[in-house]
Amino acid sequence: MGHLAELDKRLFARVAAGRLRAAHPVLPKLSRAANHGLLWFGSAAVLAAVGGRTARRAALRGVGSLAAASLATNTVAKWTIDRRRPAIDAVPLIRRLGHQPWTSSFPSGHAASAAAFATGVALESSRYGALVAPVAAGVAASRVYVGVHYPSDVLAGIALGAGAAALTCRWWPPRPATPAQAPRHVSAPALPEGRGLVVVLNSSAGTGPGPVLTAADQLRSLLPAAEILEYGPDDDLGALLDRAARRAAELDGALGVCGGDGSVNAAAEVAAERALPLAVFPGGTLNHFALDVGVPDFEDTAHAVTHGDAIAVDLALAAPTDGRSRRAVHFLNTFSIGIYPELVHRRERLEKRLGKWPAAAVALARVLRTCEPMDIEINGRPHRPWLVFVGNGQYSPEGFAPAYRTRLDDGLLDVRVIDSEPRLARTRLVLAALTGTLGRSHVATSVQVRRLRLSKLHDVEVRAQDGEVFRAPDSLVIDKLPGALTVYRPAVVRNEVLQRARAAAAAARHLRSGPTPVPPERAAD
Repeated sequence: MGHLAELDKRLFARVAAGRLRAAHPVLPKLSRAANHGLLWFGSAAVLAAVGGRTARRAALRGVGSLAAASLATNTVAKWTIDRRRPAIDAVPLIRRLGHQPWTSSFPSGHAASAAAFATGVALESSRYGALVAPVAAGVAASRVYVGVHYPSDVLAGIALGAGAAALTCRWWPPRPATPAQAPRHVSAPALPEGRGLVVVLNSSAGTGPGPVLTAADQLRSLLPAAEILEYGPDDDLGALLDRAARRAAELDGALGVCGGDGSVNAAAEVAAERALPLAVFPGGTLNHFALDVGVPDFEDTAHAVTHGDAIAVDLALAAPTDGRSRRAVHFLNTFSIGIYPELVHRRERLEKRLGKWPAAAVALARVLRTCEPMDIEINGRPHRPWLVFVGNGQYSPEGFAPAYRTRLDDGLLDVRVIDSEPRLARTRLVLAALTGTLGRSHVATSVQVRRLRLSKLHDVEVRAQDGEVFRAPDSLVIDKLPGALTVYRPAVVRNEVLQRARAAAAAARHLRSGPTPVPPERAAD
C-alpha cells in the first residue's frame, strides 16, 4: 500500500510540474463547469432538445446514473474513507480553484459523475456516448490538473461512476441499438416522394416530432407527393382508414399512419385485410411498435417508402368463441386483462422520475392495495390471477415492465400471469419487483405458446389491446397470423445523429420557404 501511495504522489507531482499550454485554458474551466453536475444537466438538456428518441433515453439514463453515483460517492464513500487532499504548493496559482474543496479526497466526485453520465449515455447510444466521452475524460483529468485530487482518487471515481451506470440496467434494461429481427424481407412498392402513399394523420395522439415542424409539415417536407388525411376529434378513425385504404389500392400504393400505438394497430388491421403495405410514422407518446420495427423517426419511414424496403411481421388475433356475433380484434403489441392497463398508466407517470423498474414496483403496490383477483379459466384450467398479459412475440426483459422485442416473426405469444394464490402473494410480488427479480418469482408465471384460450371473462372489467380499452367476449382464443403484415423498414439501421442534423436543415428550409401548399386534388378530399 505504501508503494502505491508513493506512486500516487509522484504522478501528482509530475502533473503539477507539467506545462501543457493547450490544457490550461480548457481543464480549469471544465472542472468549474462540472460543479454540482451543472455541465451534465446542461448536456442532458441539449441531448433531449435537439436529439431524437434515442438521445432522450440516453439523457435520462445519464442523469439517473449521475444521481446514483453522486449518492454513493458523497453519502457513503467520502464518509467511509477519510483521505486528505494533496498539497497544492507545486501547482501553479493560475491553475488553482478559487475555493478549495474540504471533503475527503477519495474518491473524486467529479470523476464519478462524469463517468456515470458518459457511461449512461453510451449504454443507450454508442454514438452519443462518443460525443460525451471526451468531455467526461477532460473533467476527470482536470481534477488532478487543478491540484484537488490524486490520480487514484480519479480512477476510483471513474470506476464507481461506471458501476453506478451499469447498475441502472438491472431495473431499466437499455433498448438494443438494432431493431427487432424480421428476416423475411418482402417486396413493397417504392414510392418516390411518397407518390401513391395515403397517410392518415392522428395529430391528437402525441406531441409531434419536433418543436419547429408539425407532423403534417414534416410529412409534406419528406414526402411531398403523399396524400394526407387528417383525423379530427369528430371523425371516425375506422371509416377514415377504410377510405385511405381504398385510395391507396386505387393508386397501387401503400397505406400510412401517423399516430400512437392505438392508431397504428387500427391501421395494421385494415392494411392486413386489404393486403396493403403499411408505413408507420411515430406520432404518439410511446410508439412501441415503431421502435421495435426500427422506424423511430419520420426520416426512417420516408427512406424505406422511397426505396421500397419492407419486412413481414406477425399479427395476433383475439377471436370470440362464445357463439355471439362479435368481431375478432387484431393486435400488434399486447393484449391484457385485469389490472395491467391501470398498472401501465401509473408506471408511465412515475418512470421519468424513478426509472422503469422502481416505477413498476411502486405502481404495482398502489394497484394491488385495492384490486381483487379474477376467477377465470386459462386453457380450460381455473386460475385466480390479478392480471394476464399477452405479447405478440416474446418481450424483454422478464417480469412486468416489458420494453421491447428481439423478433417480430417468431410465431409465439408471450403470456405472463401474476397469480394471487401463493402465500403472501402481494408482499412477495412487490419485493420481487423492487429487486428486479420478478421474472424468477413464484408469484409470476411466464410461458411462450402459439395459441391461448381464455374463458369465463364475464366478471373481468378491464380488457385492453395495444393501449386501447375495449369490451371483449366472455371467452376467446388468441392466435398468431405469421407474416400477415408488410411494414416499411429501412434495410440498414440509420444514424440518428446525422438524421437530426438533416432534420434541422430541412426545418430551416421549411421556415424560409413557408408552408407547403396542399395540392388542389388533396384539398378536395
